[in-house]
Amino acid sequence: MRIERWDPADETTALGCYEVHRAASRADEPLEPPMSAAMFGLFLRDGFGKAPGETWVAADADGAIVGFYRMHLWDLENRDRASFGPVVHPAVRRRGFGRALLRHEAGRAAANGRSVLSGMVVTGSAGAAFARDLGAKLEMDEIRRVQYLDKIEPTAIGALRRDAERAAAGYSLAHWIGPVPDELLAPVANVMNAYADAPRGEDVEPEEWDAERVRERENYWVQAGVMRGYGVAALADATGEMAAYTALSVDPEAPEWGFQQLTAVTRPHRGHRLGLLVKTAMLELLAGAEPGLRYIATGNAAANEHMIAVNQQLGYEVVEPGWQWYEQPVADILGQA
Repeated sequence: MRIERWDPADETTALGCYEVHRAASRADEPLEPPMSAAMFGLFLRDGFGKAPGETWVAADADGAIVGFYRMHLWDLENRDRASFGPVVHPAVRRRGFGRALLRHEAGRAAANGRSVLSGMVVTGSAGAAFARDLGAKLEMDEIRRVQYLDKIEPTAIGALRRDAERAAAGYSLAHWIGPVPDELLAPVANVMNAYADAPRGEDVEPEEWDAERVRERENYWVQAGVMRGYGVAALADATGEMAAYTALSVDPEAPEWGFQQLTAVTRPHRGHRLGLLVKTAMLELLAGAEPGLRYIATGNAAANEHMIAVNQQLGYEVVEPGWQWYEQPVADILGQA
């Protein structure tokens, strides 16, 4: 097996990696569709949220692509960490390709000054077994929930919104389609910083946002034109301050699925049911903009009781499998035979 760094100009190798991704998704992910080709190409080049990183590709003796990894090298927080491990084609698993790729990734992480390697896997999947076999530490369980829009009573969302509006007297709503408007970049950054108190791994630093970071990185898929994006915010009438924000994206190649992004409420404005307000308003926006939408997927840390309660009111159902975050010191990976 040989492992070589991917050249972003090499579309043939990118397509080979995409076939590995699709095959792995079919084997490991029973619910959600794989990334579209456009999304996957963007992921290989720029990662999630335009994170710097490296993509390396493994080929067997015949030159067939058997696996790859896109390692994220976080540059603003958590600069001791690299994230996202190898993906191996299901047809050639348990032949040592995954371990070889992971050792290679750990070496590249060390070369970039990183001491911890972390990644997310589907609970109960081959990736989860791989992480356990390596002795990786389970850092966080994330519960998956899906909102089945066909199951919602026609009047239910309107009733929930009216209840939320009564509790949220003194707030008004704004919404947009596409990237965050320029005049809302700084307010959105402020709300995103409120997410710092959400559950996370023990040693994981919260992200710090400002207007420029929102412009460059928030919902990068939407900015690049490979996803359709929607935002809803609640504003305090007395001050104009943004108090709550929610975002959702839809892949044009899988328009029946919506993917919930961040929902957050700033601490001074909590207790007014603003989370429920912006999420019900989002559903009403989507009803007109995305007529083919049938499912909305989200994930919550098991300890995030407030957002779980909001999602339960909106009819989200816990579905299996969920996701798990594992991490391991780079030195431990390099020390394994």
